Amino acid sequence: MARHERWVMLTTLVLLQVVTIVTGVYLVSDDANLSALTRQSSPTEPAASPSTPPSAPVVTAGPVLAGLPARSGGGPLPTKGTLTQQLTVALGDKALGDRVGAIVVDAATGERIFAANADTGITPASTTKVITSAAALASLGPDARLATRVVQGASPGAVVLVGGGDPTLAGPSARSGAYPKPASLATLASRTATALKAKGVTKVTLSYDASLYTGPGVCPCWKPNYVPDGEVAPVSALAMDEGRRYPGQPAPRVSDPPRYAAAAFARLLGRQGIGVTGSARPAKAPAGAAELARVESAPVYALVERTLTHSHDDLAEALARQVALKEGRPASFDGAATAVQQVVKRLGVADGVLVRDGSGLSPHNRITPAALARILALASSPAHPALHAVAPGMPVAGFSGSLGNGRRFVGPDSKGQVGLVRAKTGTLNHVSTLAGLATTKDGRLVTFAFMADRVPVYAEPALDRLAAIVARS
Repeated sequence: MARHERWVMLTTLVLLQVVTIVTGVYLVSDDANLSALTRQSSPTEPAASPSTPPSAPVVTAGPVLAGLPARSGGGPLPTKGTLTQQLTVALGDKALGDRVGAIVVDAATGERIFAANADTGITPASTTKVITSAAALASLGPDARLATRVVQGASPGAVVLVGGGDPTLAGPSARSGAYPKPASLATLASRTATALKAKGVTKVTLSYDASLYTGPGVCPCWKPNYVPDGEVAPVSALAMDEGRRYPGQPAPRVSDPPRYAAAAFARLLGRQGIGVTGSARPAKAPAGAAELARVESAPVYALVERTLTHSHDDLAEALARQVALKEGRPASFDGAATAVQQVVKRLGVADGVLVRDGSGLSPHNRITPAALARILALASSPAHPALHAVAPGMPVAGFSGSLGNGRRFVGPDSKGQVGLVRAKTGTLNHVSTLAGLATTKDGRLVTFAFMADRVPVYAEPALDRLAAIVARS
C-alpha cells in the first residue's frame, strides 16, 4: 500500500475513533442529564373532559410521539449540608432584593433537598408559562392541533373564515423555515379556491368569525404599554403572524388581528382566481355550515416547546384559552385562568398557583417556588408521559431561547454549567425568576425554582449562580 494511502487510512481511523469516543461521552453525559426527558410520548388514554364539550377547532390525530419512558437520574442525592450552605450564601446576594423564594426537589421522589420561603407566593413572570404549558398538555393532549377553517356562508356565493385560535398561522409575508412549521393562510386560500371552483363559484363575499374567544383581547391586568411595545398582540381566535404587522419584528402589532387576517385572506383568494366582493366583515358562521377547507397548526407538544423556548406570550395566551374550551369554561382571561387551575388541581399540583393570564405578563400572578418545582418533577415522571414536552421546551443554559442570548451563564461562577441546566426564565420590572431541571454531578435529576420579586436592578447573574450550584452539587 502506498505511503499516502496508508496515511489517509490511519488518519480516517483516528478521526472515526475520536468521533465515536466523543459521541459516547455525549450520550452518557446526556443520559445522566436530561435526554430521557426530551423523548416525547403520548398519553395512553385521552384526558378527562366535560360531558358536553364545547365546539372547539382542536383536532387530535392520534399518537405521533415515540413511546419511550422518561427516566429520572439514578445517582445519589447531593449532600444536603453542603448544598444548603452554598445556596444560603448565594441567596444573600443583594441583587436578589429582600423577597426571595427557593427550592430544590428530587424529581423521582418529590423530596425537598433545599427550601427557603418555598411556599411563599411570588410574582412568577414568564415562569407562569410552565403552568400553562403543563395544563395544555394534560387537557388537550400533546398531539392535538388547532384548525383554521373556511365554511360555506348563508348563500352559495358567501364564505366565512373561521378562526380556531392559532396565533402561529402564517400570513403571506411570513418567513419560511420556521419551527414548528405553521399552518399557512396561503394554503388555506388555495384549498378554498379549489373547493369553490369545483362548485362553479368564482366570486364570493367574505366574512370572518373570531367568536371562539370571548371577553377583552387585552387583559386589564396588563400594563398599557405591552401591545404598543410589541410584547403581545390583542388575544383573538383569528390572527396571523401573532398579530405582527411585519413578521419577525416585535412591533408594531395590529389593533384588529381578525380583520387584518381576513383582508390578507381576501387578497390571497384573488390570486387564486376567486374574486371577493366588498370588504370582509365580521359575522358568525352559520350553525352546521359545510366546511370548504382547513389548515391545522403544529401539534400541541411542538407549540408548548416553542412557547417555553422563546417565551412566546401570544402562544401562551392561546394555549390557556384552548384549555378553557376543553374544560368547558369561557375562552376569556378569567375562564382560562380558572381552567388552568382546574387542570393543575386534577394533576395534584394546584397548591400555590394563582394566575390571571397564561403568559405571565400579569404582575398579579402568584406562584410558589414549591409549585413550580412540583409541576416540573411531574413533567419528568414516567407516570405522566403527556407532560414530557415541557422538558425539551426549556431553554438550555448558554445555548437556546432566553438562556442562549449571550447574557446568561457567562459569569465565572456559572459558565462551567453551560449546557447542564434547562430552565424557564421570567422577567418583569423588579421581578426575576428561574425554574427548571438539572442533573447533579452524581446523576440525580432535580428540579428547582428561584424567584425574586423585589429586585433592585438586575438579578440574572445571581439566579444563574444558584442554578449552577445545583448542577454541580
